Amino acid sequence: MSFRDQAEENRMSMDFPDLGSGGEVWVDYARQGDTVALLHVEADQALRGTGAAGRFMQAVADYGRAEGLKFRPRCSYAVAWFQRHEGAQDLLA
Repeated sequence: MSFRDQAEENRMSMDFPDLGSGGEVWVDYARQGDTVALLHVEADQALRGTGAAGRFMQAVADYGRAEGLKFRPRCSYAVAWFQRHEGAQDLLA
């Protein structure tokens, strides 16, 4: 698995070759300073229902913590993920 922040594309993504037939999960975002609005999380069809999106969101949170970022989830999946993970509440803007 390889997490990437593709800043020039306003996208973070992660490959999951170990799940099912493999694939990628990504989030499109808008960044203003150290605040990142998470606009849309999506997983390749082959990864849906495998837990890959949750693992990806944990990687996003870990990356945000390491980089000193704050998040504003706008996508319903990202909103729900942050609601379910009390340990990530400090990352919310």
